[in-house]
Amino acid sequence: MTKARVTFEQCIQDSQDYGSDDEHMISRVFFSLEIGGRRYDGLYADVKQTVGSGYEDGPIEVSPPKGAGYKGPFNYEAFRASVEKYYRSLVGSKATAIRISGGARNIRMKNNVFQRQEVVEFPVSGADVAW
Repeated sequence: MTKARVTFEQCIQDSQDYGSDDEHMISRVFFSLEIGGRRYDGLYADVKQTVGSGYEDGPIEVSPPKGAGYKGPFNYEAFRASVEKYYRSLVGSKATAIRISGGARNIRMKNNVFQRQEVVEFPVSGADVAW
């Protein structure tokens, strides 16, 4: 079974450069991918969240990986869950970067740059593995 190794490097939170507006916050998570004995650098995924939703539990959308490089089998669901966990670990009441607690859902922070490396691995196999 092939494994994907994703190394998250950085997140830029709620940037107009990535499409944020009055309704949605768009953040970008940057990472590298190792799979099949090769490494792909300079990849990213966009995280879309409704303005006013909770950083810890509000629904978010995660794009498939973007950037030049790998086009083979992938496990999007495992990747999406890993990006969500990384993103939520940066901002919220239990976050490592900015802690927000006490019902503060209406706080909006823009253009924060978080640099924290985190490595995750997940299997790439089965029918639902392409990106």
